[in-house]
Amino acid sequence: MTHILLVEDDPAIAMSLKVTCKREGWQITWLDNASSVLPMLHSLEAQDLSAIILDVGLPDGDGLSLCQQIRHTPDIDGLKDIPIVFLTARSDEVDRILGLEMGGDDYCAKPFSPRELVARLKAIWRREQLLSKQSATHTTATDNTTNRASSNSMSGQALTFECQSGVWHYQPLNYSLMWQEQKLELSNTERKILLTLLQAPNQVFSREQLLSAVSDYPDHRLARTIDSHIKSIRKQLATVDASIEVIHTHRGLGYALCPA
Repeated sequence: MTHILLVEDDPAIAMSLKVTCKREGWQITWLDNASSVLPMLHSLEAQDLSAIILDVGLPDGDGLSLCQQIRHTPDIDGLKDIPIVFLTARSDEVDRILGLEMGGDDYCAKPFSPRELVARLKAIWRREQLLSKQSATHTTATDNTTNRASSNSMSGQALTFECQSGVWHYQPLNYSLMWQEQKLELSNTERKILLTLLQAPNQVFSREQLLSAVSDYPDHRLARTIDSHIKSIRKQLATVDASIEVIHTHRGLGYALCPA
């Protein structure tokens, strides 16, 4: 069963979302404070939770900081890639961008329709499935060129990409992306951006193209957020090997894995 963790201190919003999720046949667990979230996540297995709906403004903490803790706490490694959707009453563009940079996958600005939030969650899950299928299809089709697919006898097909920057491995079933045999600690959005670039390393992607590749609601997100995600990806890659420029900026055009 689909299991959603809702962290929201407004009972009216929580009750409305619980009713809507119940109609979808989803289980929803409601917490009204930040301090209870990490202890609960420690008690869960990765497969027991499908998404987190996280209010930015909580009475005992900052939802943005809590998201960052979820993404970077070692002992809840299985939940680092879980989709997180922010609920925010803040209308400032900077706050929305900050939420995405912290590891959020999407946001809903209050007041919002519970049905819209459900649709956004479904879009995130659908996008994950499509990206995995597209990666597998592309890798199989180009097996004799830049990309090769390798099989994992226990958990299905793993994907291998060979680029100028080296060898990359992606396991769709647990969303693990590795470079130079080291697992990258990326948010969902950051991982999708890298996979999009890996599938066509010679192609220059504009910000708008990358945004469309990682979001079913590109009109609700700013193309400039791609720059922030690229900066975060580069920072993570530098912890593995700072001597290699993996993502190249093509001035006035966008980003690609291969230089001009």
